[in-house]
Amino acid sequence: MRTPLFDDGVSAAQVSDSLDAAGVRGQVLDAVVRPLRRGMRAVGRAHTIQFAPVERDEDDPYRDFIRFMDALGSGDVAVVSTGGNPRTAYWGELFSAAAKGRGAAGVVCDSYVRDSGRILDLDFPVFSAGVRPLDYRARMRVVSVGEPVTCAGVRVAPGDIVLAEDDGVVVVPTAAQDDVVARANARARAESTVLSELLAGATLGEVWARHGVL
Repeated sequence: MRTPLFDDGVSAAQVSDSLDAAGVRGQVLDAVVRPLRRGMRAVGRAHTIQFAPVERDEDDPYRDFIRFMDALGSGDVAVVSTGGNPRTAYWGELFSAAAKGRGAAGVVCDSYVRDSGRILDLDFPVFSAGVRPLDYRARMRVVSVGEPVTCAGVRVAPGDIVLAEDDGVVVVPTAAQDDVVARANARARAESTVLSELLAGATLGEVWARHGVL
């Protein structure tokens, strides 16, 4: 049975702190990856795809991407790794519609996406390095689906937990999930108590001594 995901409201910062506490560091994507609109949030399990440059058109350039999309499951986060290659966009309106229709939680891409206004109309969580209108055909090609990738400096394997929000994107490796999920949920509950006590007038020293959380 898979480890459950985080309690509602657990933040990227709380997960990052919990990874640190578990001795698992370097799991936050480079800050170049941002939400298409503030307030977007995606939590789910990684479903990965890797692109590489190509200098010619192919007979069926979308075949492997279609295979990737058709394997996308409910609650998955699509992780699109390109090595940060800026020569094209890798995701757009129709991919977002297909992903939303299959119940996916969102997409994280280390380069560009397109159709940004239409994606926003769909209200599908997209995290990327920016926007650019170019199609990937005859510029980039899919080289792997469902294999470990490096996305914005972080290794992401299928089934890893991905949490993406305004503060950034954090990845929890499968081997650490039991520990990190428990720590993050406990930290969120403790921080809620600390917040209430601070607003009621307690000092930072007092809440630190009581809860060991700041």
